[in-house]
Amino acid sequence: MWGNIGVGLDGTGWPERSSRSYQGEPLDFVPADTHWERDYRDGLVSYRSFFEKSLAANGDVTGRARIPIEKASADVVLVAGGDDALWPSDTFARDLVRRRKANGRSVSLVFEQDAGHRILLPGETTPRSKLHAHGGRDEADARLGQEAWQMITPLL
Repeated sequence: MWGNIGVGLDGTGWPERSSRSYQGEPLDFVPADTHWERDYRDGLVSYRSFFEKSLAANGDVTGRARIPIEKASADVVLVAGGDDALWPSDTFARDLVRRRKANGRSVSLVFEQDAGHRILLPGETTPRSKLHAHGGRDEADARLGQEAWQMITPLL
């Protein structure tokens, strides 16, 4: 889990605080690495290194801030692109798979090395953001979306 991004319902943007709560109590989160320097890709900000550096700088809370996916009773399908420029979805997905399997829970991973953050499900033509880098290529993002859709639809 991560801290808030921007102003919360209380009108306060800083200091950073948990963006999630349970029974009214804030949950642990990985704080932002305030020393992160912007990385650029294709002229846009790539936030992937921000998340990676924040995780590395806050090892003491990283374990407590993990979403306990291993407790979920639902079938889980994870979808990740290896060229995600927004955040390390491939790293996160592999960790979630490992934790699910270690606890005897079902999990499916749909992965496309050349896909980015944007998953294009069949029929979608979502434009790329002009504010931040997504990574990937349209064709790879669409392949990932097609493969993901084939895994998701039987669960619906």
